[in-house]
Amino acid sequence: MTSGLVQSIASFSERWRKRFSGSTARHLERGASGEKLACRYLRRHGFKILYRNFRGRSGGEIDIVCRDVDTLVFVEVKTRTREDFGRPLDAVDKQKQKRISRGALAWLRMLDNPDILFRFDVVEVILAEEAPPRIELLRNAFPLSEPYIY
Repeated sequence: MTSGLVQSIASFSERWRKRFSGSTARHLERGASGEKLACRYLRRHGFKILYRNFRGRSGGEIDIVCRDVDTLVFVEVKTRTREDFGRPLDAVDKQKQKRISRGALAWLRMLDNPDILFRFDVVEVILAEEAPPRIELLRNAFPLSEPYIY
């Protein structure tokens, strides 16, 4: 009876793991393809991509670091399959803005704190089924988060 219970639990946990590991993989794949499309879009619009998926030591993170003429641009990419629950921009809340700001400051420290213009943009990518991807660039989507100063 004990071995039957153990087998039942093992079977259940394997089904559970497969069910949720697959959805996470799809979610990550969707995000990666959104970032790839965003990079392509930015290049076509004259941006120079400098780095992707930057992680600062202080916990900050930036999806894309690029240059738009003489301005350094820190880009957050938000990919969705639909807009039923709001625009992708709505997911860039204050906490996320703070994390991106920390990453931007880490990037600027790496450059020895240059006297340079910079801004934060958001690229919204909608990957709806049976429709071409929709990409929208929102320039100056948010300022440097408080309490950070540069």
